[in-house]
Formats: sequence, C-alpha cells, structure tokens
Amino acid sequence: MTDSTQTLPLKNKGAFVQFLSSSAGRATIAFVLVIVLGLIFNADGAFFKLGMHRDALRQASVFGILAVGMTVVIITGGIDLSVGSILAVSAVLFSILTIHLDWPAWISILACIIVGAGLGAISGSLIAVAKLQPFIATLAMMTFGRGVAKYITGGQKISTYLTNSDGEVIIKELPGVFKAIDSRIMGGNIAIVSIIFLFCLLVTGLFLSRHKWGRELFSIGGNEEAARLSGVPVKLTKFLAYTVSGIMCAVAGIAQAAQETQGDPEAGGGYELTAIAMVVIGGTSLAGGRGGMGLTLLGILTIGYLEKILSINAVPESGRLLITGVIIVLAVLTQRKNRK
Repeated sequence: MTDSTQTLPLKNKGAFVQFLSSSAGRATIAFVLVIVLGLIFNADGAFFKLGMHRDALRQASVFGILAVGMTVVIITGGIDLSVGSILAVSAVLFSILTIHLDWPAWISILACIIVGAGLGAISGSLIAVAKLQPFIATLAMMTFGRGVAKYITGGQKISTYLTNSDGEVIIKELPGVFKAIDSRIMGGNIAIVSIIFLFCLLVTGLFLSRHKWGRELFSIGGNEEAARLSGVPVKLTKFLAYTVSGIMCAVAGIAQAAQETQGDPEAGGGYELTAIAMVVIGGTSLAGGRGGMGLTLLGILTIGYLEKILSINAVPESGRLLITGVIIVLAVLTQRKNRK
C-alpha cells in the first residue's frame, strides 16, 4: 500500500516532465509565457478587455490561414516562401473581379482559389517533378507572383476609385461580399475572417489526421526514400501539398482584400516570415515528419497575442520583427536539442 502511493506521484511527475519536453509541451509553455507577458505589460488594463482578445484573433487570422498551408508543406520537409506573393495576386484579382468587373461573389472567389491553386501547383511541380529545392522553387514563385500582382494592376491599388476614359474619377460602391467577409457576428465578438481561418484549420487538420494523404505527408517528411519504397506516391503527395498551400494563400488574399477594402499588389510582404514563425513555434519540425494543426493553432495564438501585446505597448514594427526573428531561432534550437 505504501509503495503504490509513493509510485503514483512519481509516475505523474514523469509524465508531466515528458509532456513539457514534447512539442506540445514547449508550444504550451511559449503560449503561457506570452499570456504572462500580457498580464504584466497590460497597457493600463487594455489586455484585460474582451475587445483586445477579439482583435488579436482577427488580426492573426489571415496569417493563420497562411500558416495552415505552411504546416502541410513543412511536414513534408519543404518550405514555401511564396505565400505572401500569392496572397497579393489573389487580393488584387478578387478586387478587380468584384469591384471593376462586377462579377458575382461566388465566381470571383472560385476564380481566385483556382489561380492560387495553380500557382501553388507550379511550385509543387518544380519541386516534385523538376527536383528543384523547395527554397529555390518557392523563392522563384515569390518573385514571379509579386510580378504578376504588379503587372495586372499597373502597380496601383485596386479600390472603389476608378478613372474613366475622360479622366473623370468615379467612386463605386463597395461590393457586399467585402462587407460580409469583414463583418462580425455574435454581438460583434467573432469576426467572419476568424471563422474562415478556424474552418480552414479544422478541415486541413482532419485530412492530416484521418486521411491517407495526411499519413503520406508525414512519411515523406520522416524519410522520403523509405516512403517511396513503401509505395507512397511521393511526387503526387508533394504536388498536392503545395497546391493546398496555394489554395490557403488565395483564401487569405480574399480575406486581406476584404479587410483593407482594396487589392494591394504590395500586400503580403514578409508574411511568409510570420507564417513560418507560427508553424515553428507550434512545434512542427522544419526537418519534416512531425507536427500537426493543433500545434500550429498554439503557434498562431502565441504569435498573434505577442504581436497584439507589443502593439498595445507601442513597440515599433522594427522591434516586433527583431523579437519574432529571435523567437524563430530559439524554437529551432529547442527542436534540435529535443532530437538529441
């Protein structure tokens, strides 16, 4: 009787230590530390207001959608540097179709998703078929996509202000789809953009955990040659991973355009850094083979709250970028230490 009562706490303690050393444990610790930081530096009580937490989730949602696609890619051992540029292409295309051409909302959204999927598929083909390194292929797509966004807009923002052939400025009404995507429900406490983000995360998470394709992604990230010898269609699986990332970029671009009420060809600059940070902080390994959407959600919340806390305390953007860079390095070092 005495032995069992002494052993139980030791077992619980061992399980707790094991959890803290896991990816989920480290991601949880990072999130808790950020919340503690907010409690200490609360900007005269601003951190304790519901509006701050609501806005933190809303502001993190576009980045979160990108992080969902980035997670899929990183699990395979790859990387996608083009997410910001594809977002920009989608944002300007959506604005042109709905504001300038008056296309129905559902057709415009479908067109943007097809274009985003196509650009992602090009990256996937270069990586899976042409055997280019993911860094090189997506770096090329990052440059190409930004060029496309600037070419189709002439380098100008696409807004409700139009100039006719006589040089007269016409102000068009903002399409209803913009207002719908940028609206809130439940008494103004939940943004539609946040719901879109959570839907993307849930659906993709189900594919990763329940579908054969998800298991194939993890096997490729763990050992690509072993996966190939086991009959995993490596080329097709990689191709689909980057295509999914492109789709998420398109969804994020539509949401970005709705929030800004315009399509900006410069939108998304540097967004790949934040998306990668969210995935890595969540515990998904840059080496591939380990991770998941639950971990990415923790990373999204951690970076989202950190950004908001720094914002309400008037920390300049340069400081935020420096802190984000340091956090990425620390997260990767922690992963390496855990593998050892």
